[in-house]
Formats: sequence, C-alpha cells, structure tokens
Amino acid sequence: MERTLVLIKPDAVIKNIMGKIINIYEENKLCIEDIRIIFPTRGILEKHYEEHKEKPFFNKLISSMESKKVAAIILSGEKSVARVREINGATDPEKAALGTIRNLYGTNVTQNAVHGSANLNDAEREINIWFSS
Repeated sequence: MERTLVLIKPDAVIKNIMGKIINIYEENKLCIEDIRIIFPTRGILEKHYEEHKEKPFFNKLISSMESKKVAAIILSGEKSVARVREINGATDPEKAALGTIRNLYGTNVTQNAVHGSANLNDAEREINIWFSS
C-alpha cells in the first residue's frame, strides 16, 4: 500500500466542492488516512514547492494559497501516487482529460483545484511537511 498527499486548493475550497473531490478519490478505492484543514503559511508553502523556487510562477502560486483554507489529505491504496495523478488530470485544466478533477473543477494552471504528489519520495516529503505537528 502506498501513501500520497493531496491538497484541495483554496479555489476548490471556496467553490464548496471539497466533498465532491473527496468522493472521486473514494470512488476510486483510495482511503483517507488523515485529513486536515489548514491555513498554510508562506514557510510551509515554500518547503512544499521548493523545486519551483526559481520558476517564474513560484510567487503567484504561493500567494494564491498563502493563508487561505486548504484541505491536506493523506490517501492510501495500491499505486496511489500514479492513480491520484491520473484522477487529477493534467496541471492545465484545458489540457486535462475529460472527467478528471482538474477538467471538472479547475480554472487555470494556478487555480487547478488539487495537488497530488509526483512520486513516492515527494509523497513522503510532502506528508512530513503538512502532517508534522
């Protein structure tokens, strides 16, 4: 059984669709191991997105999430990392496959409803960031 991290981003929280998103994961036989509603600080977000620090979209991404309500979820299941990434769809909602979370609920590349860990190493690192206390 793998574990992975999902973040339901502020744009989806504001739209009041957290339950719909969680339901999609559960329908795909992924189990919620833990869930927290968090108002992330810049420090948490900078640790989480550290690989993007030098990219031009970094500050926009951080400011779109800083001090806004986020649902952090640990999901588990067989091949959960790959399955969550498939369920989420492409980062750009316009390029996401039909029926994926980002296709259904994303607005743009920054406001794309969800984050999912890229691989098992990232999943463990990200889980430690969001669930360390």
